[in-house]
Amino acid sequence: MPDIMVVLACLSQCVEPTTLRQLGRVIEALLSISGRVTMKGLSRWSDKGGSYRTIQRFFNTSLNWLELNWLLIRHHLWDGDDVALMSGDHVVVTKSGKTTHGLDRFFSSLYGQAVPGLCFLSLSLLSVKHRTSYPVVTEQVDKRLEVPVQATPTKTKTSGGSRGRPKGSKNRNRREIELSPSLGFIQTHMKKVLEQIGDAFSVIYFIFDGELGHNDALQMTQQVGLHLISKLRYNSALYLPYDGPYSGRGPRRKYGQKLDYQNIPSEYLKSKSVDEDIKTQIYQMPLWHKKFSDLLNIVVIVKNESANEQNSSCGSL
Repeated sequence: MPDIMVVLACLSQCVEPTTLRQLGRVIEALLSISGRVTMKGLSRWSDKGGSYRTIQRFFNTSLNWLELNWLLIRHHLWDGDDVALMSGDHVVVTKSGKTTHGLDRFFSSLYGQAVPGLCFLSLSLLSVKHRTSYPVVTEQVDKRLEVPVQATPTKTKTSGGSRGRPKGSKNRNRREIELSPSLGFIQTHMKKVLEQIGDAFSVIYFIFDGELGHNDALQMTQQVGLHLISKLRYNSALYLPYDGPYSGRGPRRKYGQKLDYQNIPSEYLKSKSVDEDIKTQIYQMPLWHKKFSDLLNIVVIVKNESANEQNSSCGSL
């Protein structure tokens, strides 16, 4: 117990002494308890001063967990010369019941389908030097608080109408977007993490899975001053930048030849390796996507098995 209080001493600047002692009792019980964790179980496994009533008082206390996690990371875990990345993901915990706050159906990759339970957004700081993730924010996602996006009305085809683009319509600026409730929720907590870090070190990249592999998520990330590392579909339509001659009239051509995943130019090959009869080739190149406003830095991973089957996946910055 004294060792735990030494580690928690850095939290004294933002936590009352009584609450800090209660936190020490809870941590001690969490490290000792076996089986399901409940408040009554914590009180049984805690030392003197950790009664059931004390545990109740602690969980009724409002704490800024973002600040607490950051203080622990800064004082005990982070190196001054380390490179930091921010990452995020949604975590789904199955749960039954009817009155639990935020209980809904969320898609779980482990089950491969939507399951009843709770969903949490977790943001972490990644240490490149130690290859370790340090969770900073874990916030519950409540679908009932999200305002549904109004669907655009479908246009009815008139008998005498012409095909193609309506007359007088303008190009849509893909950099000016309206964030969906889920993207706004993620961006809000990204800003809180960056404000908490302050000038301690610089964060440049934000990593998320394929859920954010679209233009709106890219613009959301750039609005907070970060670059997005995500994943595109394996069959995304990507185009090389056009480097041919100018035709002499109209706007300059933007899109060149469409990328053929089966025949990627060797000039973009960065590395290759063979492991257990599987040959892995990594390509990197700047490519355009017609749904994105910016030129993407694409990494394509091509794997050839012994049966000459080819699989590829791509990600974008």
